[in-house]
Amino acid sequence: MKCVICNSPDITKKKVEEEIRENSDVILVPIKVLVCEECGERYYDRRTMKRLEEIEQSIKEKRMPLQKVGRVLRVS
Repeated sequence: MKCVICNSPDITKKKVEEEIRENSDVILVPIKVLVCEECGERYYDRRTMKRLEEIEQSIKEKRMPLQKVGRVLRVS
């Protein structure tokens, strides 16, 4: 498999954190996906996409337990 962005053949499976945004919150979801080592392009299979969609729906329905890991501050 070659990267569709940079044409590199260097694609490996990695653990990454996908971001799901809900209002002003950012939820980090750890998943394993194929990642191009050259440009960082991520490749998601159907099972992973379905899982992310299920997690997003659970968050919207307030059924997903979430853990606070920090704060986000903004300069006004």
